[in-house]
Amino acid sequence: MSHTATSSVFRRRFIRMIFVVVAFVASAQSGHAFSLALDSIAEWGKFPRFCIKTYRWGDRFFNSYDSTYVVGTGTKFNVKFKTDSWVDHYLFELENGTRINMVSDASTAMGAYVTYLAVSVGYDLNISRYFNGNTKSRKRFNFAFNCALFGADLYIYDNNIGTTITRFGHRDQPDKVHIPFKGLDNKAFGLDLYYFLNNKRYSQAAAFNFSKRQRKSQGSWYFGFSYMNEKYNFNFSGLSEDLKEQLPVIWNDYSYNVTVQNYFLKVGYGYNWVMGRHWLVSISESPMFGMRKGEVNNIIKNRFGAYNVLRASSVYNRGNFFTGLVGRVYTSLIKDRESMMFSNMYSFELSVGYRFNLW
Repeated sequence: MSHTATSSVFRRRFIRMIFVVVAFVASAQSGHAFSLALDSIAEWGKFPRFCIKTYRWGDRFFNSYDSTYVVGTGTKFNVKFKTDSWVDHYLFELENGTRINMVSDASTAMGAYVTYLAVSVGYDLNISRYFNGNTKSRKRFNFAFNCALFGADLYIYDNNIGTTITRFGHRDQPDKVHIPFKGLDNKAFGLDLYYFLNNKRYSQAAAFNFSKRQRKSQGSWYFGFSYMNEKYNFNFSGLSEDLKEQLPVIWNDYSYNVTVQNYFLKVGYGYNWVMGRHWLVSISESPMFGMRKGEVNNIIKNRFGAYNVLRASSVYNRGNFFTGLVGRVYTSLIKDRESMMFSNMYSFELSVGYRFNLW
């Protein structure tokens, strides 16, 4: 039997097995013989009972709020449909007075997500390629965990889509241009950990994760640690000779390459405004400062670094339905003797979802 036929048989058997398991669980649930409710799991034996007790203790310790200000949604699951759009902006200030301004093509993805407690799975389809014909990719992955005491954000960002140079020349009066730029390849990986001071009365999850509900307006300072690995590759070799002459001599092959690791301290503040019975408006900003270690154009440079994240949201809750509009601005500054680069990413997310329980 060929490898293709074997794979086809395996897939059919696997799908049948999935249907059998789903049918068994459904029939057991309807007959009350099988349940994934916490009390039912605790009756399975000593170890399951210990696990449930540990889970409930952790939930009380890490996720306890003042119910006057924050309450749970009363559900464990939610499903949401999301559109997410990005635009990047890059600004170079060179030592010789030259300024380069660049704006990336807009990119939009659509996807469906299912969330259970703190775990979310889903799939995004990049729909931009069907409208602008751009065959290059743009990928962005985010994972967020938020409880009353602290939050954690893990993100992976990959961008090599088309970009346009809109200004090029002396900083006092740079020329307006429209030059398609294909030499961009940027990547970033980061982890943020932070602790909320006013953790009983302020919920970031209510504004940005839709997993809690803020009942009265309240804010909180938060602080923490951020690690970020950034890689930038700008290849300007395709520009005309008169433009390349304005680039720093140290940029070998007319390329600007950065590989740095950032170790930042984060200090931020967030505030939630409860606007009537159904609406919540929130804003949060967290500047970060610390050490940046790595290479700029193959020269090792360890020095001070800075980063900033600004977020705003508007959430509408009605029963178990919710709609959220979230905007984010990520700003990075990389500076050395020959150049200074500002990198901004603007992200806009629209989500529509429904909360529910299965057990």
